[in-house]
Amino acid sequence: MVELLYRDDPYLKACEATVVAARDGAVALDRTVFYAMGGGQPGDSGSLTLEDGRSLRVVDTRRDSASDEVLHLLAPEQVPPATGARLRAEIDWTRRHRHMRLHTALHLLCAVVRAPVTGGRIAEDKAHLDFDIEMEMLVKAKIESGVNALVDAGHRTRTVWVSDAELDARPDLVKTMSVAPPRGEGRVRLLEIPGVDLQACGGTHVADTREIGALVVARIRSEGRRNRRVTLSIAQ
Repeated sequence: MVELLYRDDPYLKACEATVVAARDGAVALDRTVFYAMGGGQPGDSGSLTLEDGRSLRVVDTRRDSASDEVLHLLAPEQVPPATGARLRAEIDWTRRHRHMRLHTALHLLCAVVRAPVTGGRIAEDKAHLDFDIEMEMLVKAKIESGVNALVDAGHRTRTVWVSDAELDARPDLVKTMSVAPPRGEGRVRLLEIPGVDLQACGGTHVADTREIGALVVARIRSEGRRNRRVTLSIAQ
């Protein structure tokens, strides 16, 4: 099983790794700092640098559900390295850090808007959650001041692990109805912002909410009979 280094240290930008499989423009490693797309968060991009100095550009990262490998998808026409090759894997840190800030911001949004979450997604410059709530309950100024107060408070974040059985006994820890938390290892990872939010989440987050920066409610709109979409962006 691949060692997912970002789960314990989302600030790790690079690592040494060995190629365990290479096919169809994709490379699987024995360990990686690259986040594979999931839970509404995009997969990382970056580079793989071989011992001979050749550099391969990674344009996306996905999880292969059949093999459970993390596939680093290469730019077109790039030749994958041979199995067993040693290399340095390095993420596009600027892009990843933006995802970390936006992902943590969505946890703050969950704490401000008290309603069932039906979906969510993180993009390059914005992120949204869909809530099962009446539109008149969503006041832009109130939401914006609420999330920014949590940003400014400088809440620390931390990861906590619980067993599958513990998660089953606490259904309240799964807040996004459309996204199941990653399972398969007998334990599930939670993100805790003490006093603010606690929920199952396999994504990457900042260590302190002040790192997010000022947030703007970019849009609130209807997405069907019940779903209401709240979109956040970072002010700078």
